[in-house]
Amino acid sequence: MKKEDIFEYDKNYIAGTYLRSKLFAKSGKGALCRDEEGKEYVDFSSGIGVNSLGFCDSRWVEAVCTQASKLQHISNLYYTEPQAKLAKELCHKTFAEKVFFSNSGAEANEAMIKAARKYSFDKYGTGRNKIIALINSFHGRTVTTLSATGQEVFHKFFDPFTPGFEFVEAGDIEGLKEAVKSGDVCGIMLEFIQGEGGVVELSEDFAAAVSELCEKNDILLLDDEVQTGVGRTGRFLCCEHYGIEPDLASLAKGLGGGLPIGALLLGKKCRDTFTPGSHGSTFGGNPVSCAGALEVINRTDDSFMAEVEKKGDYIRTELMKLPKVKKVTGKGLMIGISLIDLSSKEAAEKCLEKGVIVLTAKEKLRLLPPLNISFEEINKGLSGLKEVLS
Repeated sequence: MKKEDIFEYDKNYIAGTYLRSKLFAKSGKGALCRDEEGKEYVDFSSGIGVNSLGFCDSRWVEAVCTQASKLQHISNLYYTEPQAKLAKELCHKTFAEKVFFSNSGAEANEAMIKAARKYSFDKYGTGRNKIIALINSFHGRTVTTLSATGQEVFHKFFDPFTPGFEFVEAGDIEGLKEAVKSGDVCGIMLEFIQGEGGVVELSEDFAAAVSELCEKNDILLLDDEVQTGVGRTGRFLCCEHYGIEPDLASLAKGLGGGLPIGALLLGKKCRDTFTPGSHGSTFGGNPVSCAGALEVINRTDDSFMAEVEKKGDYIRTELMKLPKVKKVTGKGLMIGISLIDLSSKEAAEKCLEKGVIVLTAKEKLRLLPPLNISFEEINKGLSGLKEVLS
């Protein structure tokens, strides 16, 4: 089909929820994709952190296609090998003792909220169900995960929102202590790096204070790793940078390498919180998605993580040389760029013209390259960025 036909179909038949850029992506390999005319783009977005291994990685494609040719779905009323193997690998790589599979980050966060509230109900009875979240956070687009999101811009149009959430400023230790005095708090929910909020890292002091407060009061620490998890920051989980072990953690985005999948990691306290019938998902743990995720997991060993950190450090160093770059934030290959005299939207549009796909996060540019991006691909993308930010 011609680009004009695609644009027309989109306008006439797809709900208008996205302000799309004028890129009609036709094919991709590694960190490069091509439009319908054959123009090449370096993808520094990986589909908003999803394509962990880039476009069409040969081993990932083989794993997915092999599974699709055997069994694409059967439901969670029965056993499948890819799901069982993936759960085992996730537990071995993390603090988790059990895993619940879903289809997206929002669903993984919904499961995390439900697990926290059920744990508290089982142990303390009714009335202890409040969750403290952070201002500037983002946890999803369902009504409940929007309710847990600490940005007023998302608290419109869909009233009434789910009750039971209270917000404190990241870094406000005293405010957090005050918020838990009521005795009705079951969990504190946070992102160690606020992605949609502008690639904003939590301070080590604040993170340690949250962990200590949770431990002291039997409040669960809920770690949203939807964007930061699965090696994005140079550790399998971002919480590892802080030396903190949460009680619950959500994964999605990069886990499937390009296919929809979410996962809730349940630690020691919550390993048996979910019982038959208390939660579920028709598609959660789909065999094909799990096969793709297993290939991603099998690649993210220590040497792979070291390369992620090395590449992230290199990109940051090169970016800080550019005249229009004020500051660079984030860890590993999760990078936020504060700009001088240039809006993030304008910069992203100019980058696309130069053949580089980037993201925005509020006033910043945001880079989430494939974790296995080559230095050759990095330099090709940086050359386009240098033209825009010099």
